Amino acid sequence: MTWVLNSLELIGDLTLDHLRQSLLALVIGFVLSIPLGWVAWRYRLVRSGVITITGLLYTIPSIALLILVPSATGWYTFISETNLVVALTIYAIAILVRSVSDGLDSVDAGVRQAATAMGYGSFRRFLAVEFPLAGPVVLAGLRVTAASTVALATVGILVGINNLGYLFTNGLQRRIIPEVLAGVLAVVILALVLDLLLVLAGRLLMPWTRATRISSARRRPRVVPVGAGA
Repeated sequence: MTWVLNSLELIGDLTLDHLRQSLLALVIGFVLSIPLGWVAWRYRLVRSGVITITGLLYTIPSIALLILVPSATGWYTFISETNLVVALTIYAIAILVRSVSDGLDSVDAGVRQAATAMGYGSFRRFLAVEFPLAGPVVLAGLRVTAASTVALATVGILVGINNLGYLFTNGLQRRIIPEVLAGVLAVVILALVLDLLLVLAGRLLMPWTRATRISSARRRPRVVPVGAGA
């Protein structure tokens, strides 16, 4: 406990670095996954191929990916946040492409037809109707991706990129168990905070989902135990 109290500034700085790296990868991965997910949903012939290929990206070992990224991008400096963000973005895409595709697939065909009948073109219908209605499924994938990204970012310390992973390696090398536990706790809290923010953003941007849940709860039949009132 004494080490934690004496190192609050260090933990705070590392948390901010970790948050920046994770958010950059999450935002870029989300933006890139939207067109890829749309292609996978729109063109059935390539759907399995797109989803399979992007899904396989998640099976690449993180250390190997951090080594391969500089060679593929031309940024040969391994100790670079850019390389870590690129690697984390690849993992984010691996999860989110399927979520976007499944979300668009969940939109009722009748809603699309109604939007088309009202004069919506394909692009406008996607932005105003299809993607918002796919929002709950996409949000679920985004929440999983956020937790995964925060956890995976710690691997960056193995190639010299400072973030909360520093507390793991430094604590183990110096045998300071409170430092390791502080790193674990900080990562968990950061993941929970991001998840909470995503949930709040979902409620703010998709208020109709809450109204639907309330309506469904009200319509749910009341189960009366056998023999009740006898």
